[in-house]
Amino acid sequence: MTAYLARPDGERLAYEAVEGKGPTVVWLGGFNSDMTGTKAQALADWARSDARAYVRFDYFGHGGSSGAFVQGTISRWRDDALAVIDGLTSGPLVLVGSSMGGWVATLAALARPERVAGLVLIAPAADMTGKLIEPGLGPAARAALASQGVWMRPSPYGPGDPISRALLEDGRAWSVLPGPVACDAPLRVLQGGADADVPWEHALALAHAWRGADVVFTLVRDGDHRLSRPQDLDRLIQAVEGLMGPA
Repeated sequence: MTAYLARPDGERLAYEAVEGKGPTVVWLGGFNSDMTGTKAQALADWARSDARAYVRFDYFGHGGSSGAFVQGTISRWRDDALAVIDGLTSGPLVLVGSSMGGWVATLAALARPERVAGLVLIAPAADMTGKLIEPGLGPAARAALASQGVWMRPSPYGPGDPISRALLEDGRAWSVLPGPVACDAPLRVLQGGADADVPWEHALALAHAWRGADVVFTLVRDGDHRLSRPQDLDRLIQAVEGLMGPA
């Protein structure tokens, strides 16, 4: 059942939680996605079947949470993740981040290193604003950003993503590459070799930049960006289970 976490500014974050054994698994979704996606739901089903603690939520401006998506920034979405971690969980955590959620999970791990038992990142889009979005901006996009502050980026997953000048400018403050990423928690990266949104070389750069020694990078050669096929979901759950430790 969906519940809501109130923020000091009056906004509300939608979330769903499963009670169970720790560490608590926290799902951090991608850019302009929500907590009802295939991977988030697969983890919820696994958590219920195995009596594992699990929390998934929607960032400001995403899914069932309040706020306008176009007003969101990496700073805001990082703060949302920390609000969920601090307000809804206790004890050790396994952070699971998809695409932009991989960047947010990394930032959350850097902010709460004593809490994180491990991370599983799917096609992590670290520094996506500066390294994946801005280099591809054409003249029309740059003109729209300069004149209107927003450019509507076409998306194969829906009507399009509004990219704001504020998002791009704010993202520069949270760059983690080329590293080193000062995190010692175990890291598991699942990356599609046929990912058209996050090149595998980009995801590998994050794995190389990780300070901790316990890093496993799995390249799914025929996998796309979403990695939501049954075999991909099996890999995801296996990766999470491998970081859970004894019940």
